[in-house]
Amino acid sequence: MGKSEKKKRKARAEPEKRSASFLCSVDAYETLCGIGYTRLSQNPEIMAAVNKIADLISSMTIHLMGNTDKGDIRIRNELSKKVDIYPNAFMTRKTFISTIVRNLLLEGDGNAFVIPTYENGFLSDLVPARPGTVNMIPDGYGYAVQVGGVQFDPGDILHFVINPDPGYPWKGTGYRATLKEVADNLKQAAVTKKGFMESKWKPSVIVKVDGMTDEFSSKEGRKKLLEMYIESSTAGEPWMIPADQFDIKEVRPLSLNDIALTDSVKLDKRTVASVLDIPPFVVGEGEFRETEWNNFVNTRIRPLCNAIEQELTRKLLLSPDWYFRFNIRSLYAYDIEKLSRVGNDNYTRGIMTGNEVRDWLGMGPRDGLDELVILENYIPQGMIGDQKKLNGGGRDGE
Repeated sequence: MGKSEKKKRKARAEPEKRSASFLCSVDAYETLCGIGYTRLSQNPEIMAAVNKIADLISSMTIHLMGNTDKGDIRIRNELSKKVDIYPNAFMTRKTFISTIVRNLLLEGDGNAFVIPTYENGFLSDLVPARPGTVNMIPDGYGYAVQVGGVQFDPGDILHFVINPDPGYPWKGTGYRATLKEVADNLKQAAVTKKGFMESKWKPSVIVKVDGMTDEFSSKEGRKKLLEMYIESSTAGEPWMIPADQFDIKEVRPLSLNDIALTDSVKLDKRTVASVLDIPPFVVGEGEFRETEWNNFVNTRIRPLCNAIEQELTRKLLLSPDWYFRFNIRSLYAYDIEKLSRVGNDNYTRGIMTGNEVRDWLGMGPRDGLDELVILENYIPQGMIGDQKKLNGGGRDGE
């Protein structure tokens, strides 16, 4: 067998060897297979949903309320200021409540613990416990709590719970098991998309060359062939190629729509929204709707607030007439026109003072607007005959 024939056979085998080596490589596998464990806190869609919930709840003012014979009133004292403004020396209410909500939804698996400290009988600090340091020990019907190896009675520590466990009602359950598969699917979609965007194995034009050509056996030779026959110095200039050695075809590689990746991602995002009970647009799917948002505040944010309110009230307050309450009304989607209309109606009916209406609209108080007023026609039915205009009364009190 001559040297020239060996050289030609080697030139034919080289492209096949290169292609096979890529298909069996780690890069090709990782393009189609997302490997490794996916934490919920590493998933962008899940974190967007959790951060939105935590941000909304932590942005609300926490009111200390008191029961009276004429209805509930807001109480302003050092205790209300402590819980609402500076729960501990290192955190504001915003970061404090955000930590509790995130622990409930993610790291704490439906449980969040806060250790109250006291000084001279007064509340000093509310310190959130790290989820990894907490251990709940069943004890008959009840339980004990260990934080960093130190055991606490459940009555001495704040324990916020969502989704009670059927076997242990005092213990919450999170969304780890429910969202695990969805998180893996979303990670796989991100890896596949990244592989498609970065892959160099999707040329738009493939040139079929006779493998018997000597230049095709080396990298320098193939480059020379491209420069000689394929590349051109002027845009739009036609190619002049030998008909018996070259065959050119246009190739359209698979797109993300071809593998239904877009539809799969939409479905997974809606699944995340459904499990966490949030509007789909929060995770990038769908559009904002006012009614949907208000329903989200009423059916998702409010129950989480109730879990925090009731535990704060039960463990921190001694008076049976006091309780904590989030200002949930501040989250509803109202435009300025609707607020003005509702405020005006309540003002003219003697339900709200002028300054209360101004406070709704974000304006400061004014003198003379602290009295309840009512239009002349809005009087009890039995006093209709007492109106001056029906009794012939004139102006200026006549």
